[in-house]
Amino acid sequence: MVYNTLQFIHSYWAYLVVVVVVLATINALHGHFTKKEYSYKDFRLSLFALIVTHIQLLIGLILYFVSPLGFQSIKNNGMAVVMKDSLLRLYAVEHITVMILAIVFITVGYSKHKKKLTSQPKFKTLAIFYTIALVLLLSRIPWAQWF
Repeated sequence: MVYNTLQFIHSYWAYLVVVVVVLATINALHGHFTKKEYSYKDFRLSLFALIVTHIQLLIGLILYFVSPLGFQSIKNNGMAVVMKDSLLRLYAVEHITVMILAIVFITVGYSKHKKKLTSQPKFKTLAIFYTIALVLLLSRIPWAQWF
């Protein structure tokens, strides 16, 4: 029951995460290349991306420990078996590792951009870190489950 509920929430919250991170990344790139002034809207969008990804991380970490495809898979099968099976490896190792890295990039980018005093360095920092995070995020979504 708990597993199914968490999996449902994690799966559907992921759509929101992807949309918001895409929007925040495009906004940062647009702001950087058009040299626009950084506004409160830009701040809120980057902050919202930070918040939704951290919520997804919390849900995902709980799910990782209750899911048969996460930590239980490593515990029951052993790491050697998990690493030889591409599906088990995706869920038990790659997905969680790469998503944590993506969230670290978003967090670092958000923190660094706040310390910048002018618009261009703010947008540049967000553009670099959020783009890397978006690429990482998109690389390890289990697409077969989504469609």
